Amino acid sequence: MIVLIVLGILVLAGVIIAGYVVAVYNGLIRLKNGTDNAWAQIDVQLKRRYDLIPNLVETVKGYAAHEKEVFQKVTEARTRAMAAKTVKEHGEAENMLAGALKSLFAVAERYPRLKANENFIALQEEISSTENRIASARQLYNDAAMKFNIMQQVFPARLVAGAFGFGEREYFETGEPASREPVSVKF
Repeated sequence: MIVLIVLGILVLAGVIIAGYVVAVYNGLIRLKNGTDNAWAQIDVQLKRRYDLIPNLVETVKGYAAHEKEVFQKVTEARTRAMAAKTVKEHGEAENMLAGALKSLFAVAERYPRLKANENFIALQEEISSTENRIASARQLYNDAAMKFNIMQQVFPARLVAGAFGFGEREYFETGEPASREPVSVKF
């Protein structure tokens, strides 16, 4: 009789442990898929930006044909960003692209007729809107990555995550120390 009780307790403990492992595994899968979806949203917005950039460059070229270095930097930065594979590579490439776009907009400031051109204004607004969407998508991705990473780090879920080979996700960070400094406004 005691053997049956002990055996029953062991079976019940095994069922509880198996149930816990299944619940944790399913939770990790949900968080992983949520993180993948959040990254896909960033990817959509980045592709939108990459599609807008050639139109912007062509519009500015018509007014500032002698600014070849700026156009080359924008094109190179766009190419590098499109070729990025990891979150870290995307972050670095996006910083380079953002700097190149700033240079392009600085060129545009020197051409009053360009600044007044409806196509340029529309493209500038589209890029600004896309930048806001990217920032929002990046925040959602980083939140999803944080939840996924926390789930993998807490005990005893850490044991399940390690057993099934789940890996932590990188955050999509700006990486630019200058972008964290306050903006200086001078009159």
